[in-house]
This record gives sequence, C-alpha cells and structure tokens, in this order.
Amino acid sequence: MSVFSEAEKIQIFADLVKIKSVNDHEIEVAQYLQRLFADHGIKATLMPLSATRSNLVAEIGTNGPVLGISGHMDVVTPGNLEQWDTDPFDLTEKAGKLYGRGATDMKSGLAAMAIAMIEIKAAKTLTHGRIRLMATVAEEVGETGSQQFHTAGTMKDVDALLIGEPSGYNIAFAHKGSIDVRIKSTGKAAHSSMPEQGYNALDPLIELLNQANHDFRESDRHNALLGDLVFNATILQGGNQVNSIPAQAETEMNIRSIPEYDNVAAIETLQKLVDEQNAKGAKLDMSVFMSQNPVQSPKDTKLSNLAAKIGESFAGQPIPKVAIPAVTDASNLLKGKPSDFPFIMFGPGNDTPHQVNESIDKQMYLDFINLYEELFVDYLK
Repeated sequence: MSVFSEAEKIQIFADLVKIKSVNDHEIEVAQYLQRLFADHGIKATLMPLSATRSNLVAEIGTNGPVLGISGHMDVVTPGNLEQWDTDPFDLTEKAGKLYGRGATDMKSGLAAMAIAMIEIKAAKTLTHGRIRLMATVAEEVGETGSQQFHTAGTMKDVDALLIGEPSGYNIAFAHKGSIDVRIKSTGKAAHSSMPEQGYNALDPLIELLNQANHDFRESDRHNALLGDLVFNATILQGGNQVNSIPAQAETEMNIRSIPEYDNVAAIETLQKLVDEQNAKGAKLDMSVFMSQNPVQSPKDTKLSNLAAKIGESFAGQPIPKVAIPAVTDASNLLKGKPSDFPFIMFGPGNDTPHQVNESIDKQMYLDFINLYEELFVDYLK
C-alpha cells in the first residue's frame, strides 16, 4: 500500500515548486526534504556551501552495493512573469498537465525520487543494497554542488548512478562536456585618427576568435554518439566611443567537448592561440570559469537494460537509449570512475525546461514514482 495518496504526491511536488530556488536558496528545498524524510524515519544530512545554499544526502538500506540517485534543487529564472499563463511558483493543473517553474527541470524528478525512497522503506522491499540520494545546488550555473559531493567522497562507494533530469521515456547514457572561457584584452586608448598612438584591444580578440572558429570547426576529431565538438564565441565587448581606440575588451566563449577532443585538449588549443597573440604584442589573459567533462558510459548495462524494460511497461513502447548534448551533474559525480561505470539520466519531463509555461504531464510524474520504486529495488536485488 502506498504511503502517499495521489493528492499528497502532487502536494509534495507543489511544495517544492513554491520554493523560489532560482539559482540560489536551495537550502530551503534541502530543509523541506530533510523534514519530509525525518517524518518517515529517514536521516538526511545537509552539506552547506553557503548561508543560502546546501546539498542534501539521504540514504536507505544498511549494507551491500550503493545505487546513487541525484537531482538538483535549483531552477532558472522564470523570466517575464507577464508571459506566463499561471504563477510560475504555484503548481497549477490544466488539462492533465502541471505547470510551474521547475515542473520539468527538475523538481518533478526530485520529488519522485524522494517519494520513491520513502515508499520503498515503508514497504520494506529493499532487502539488499543501499539507495543514496544526492540533491545538488547550482546545477544550472556552476555545478558547485556536484563538485562538493565529488570532493567530499560521497560518490566513492557508489556502484551505479541515476540522475533524474528530464528525459521522459528516453534513457541518456552519454553527454557532451561544457567549458566556459573568458579572455580579457588590454590595449591603449588613442584617437581613431591616430591609431598608431594606441593599441586596439579588440584586434587580437577578433583574430583569435577567427582562428579558433577554424581550428575547432575544422577538426577531424569525432565521436560516433556525440558528434563533433561545438565551439561558439557568445560575448564580445570593448570600447566606449566610436572614434576612440578601445583600451579594454573581452570575449566569452562556450565549448561543448567530446571524449576525443576533451576539456584539457580544448583549453590547450585556446591557450596556444592566446600565446600566439601575446607573442605579437597583445596583452591577453585567459581564464576558464567552468569546465565539465564529457560523459560516456556503456549503452547496455544492468541499470540501463532494467530501466528500459521497466520503463517500457509504463510508456507502452520501447525506451530509446540516447546520447545528449546537454550537461548534467554526472560530469562531476563520475570523476575518477572507470569508463564502464553504469550511468543513466532517466527522469520525468519533456521539452519545456527553461521555457515560459514550463510543464509536465501529471500522469508521467506519478508513473515515474512507481517506476523508480520498482527500478531501484530490482537493480539492487
């Protein structure tokens, strides 16, 4: 018999959505989950990163292999509230869908995992192994929460990992990495009629970006699942007056890496271009302010095969196993793990993350709770 009624499962979800954990204040989500777990005899521990941000770890089971499950507690900004049909922080049901910021990404998955753990413990169906929930902060920007779990060794004894990001009835087992880079250029101001008296801070950046486009986009390195590395300069700014040579400029860029052209190699490529410009008289300074590794686990493992089998009974059709371009906390959580480590991203959701009127199918949310209960226990048998 279920611990929670359908209405209570939706209420827990709504309670999480109501907490405005927009790129911060995840401690309120963590404290809510800690109280929820405590009400059902499960100890959950907060791992603070700041006064307003805290990871949470909770575990059931006493011995045997550890199945790690993870989800993030932050959401992105709702944007222009006037464009929403409903209050983004008040979970609202319409025509079988539940609307709200985080409905898909990913408070539905977080709620489903927590509820599944509580119901598994109450039913006493977990006779072997342990289930460890690692709820993270800052997944949307920085992934410092998952980095803390890695640093603290929380993943050290974990034998398989499921991240409940919104995949819907697909299973992801590989994704690209992501690198954010900033390059600052220092020049010398001068009147535009006498540029020889100054140094245009934009010039070396423009040359570098042009060369980077060629070097990255013409590379022959390729991954059969993930495709090619993707390079984009996304910010370029400098100067403050049309007839003045700019003394300062900077650019920011994002790279989506693949195992064959990984983060170390991509950063080395950029550093080489920076060094070439500096050798010609530029004053460029490069900093990498985010670097998440690509992830590629085996397509067929006990975890992915079982998830596909159980998932099919809910979806009513075969569950595809796919690679995705987006990045997850797995980049940090899987650091140091072997290449054959079982990992899947499998959680309720659709293609509305970060959008106005973000939503999830109500039945999918409820079904994933039952799916998780079956999957978690069967995997550890």
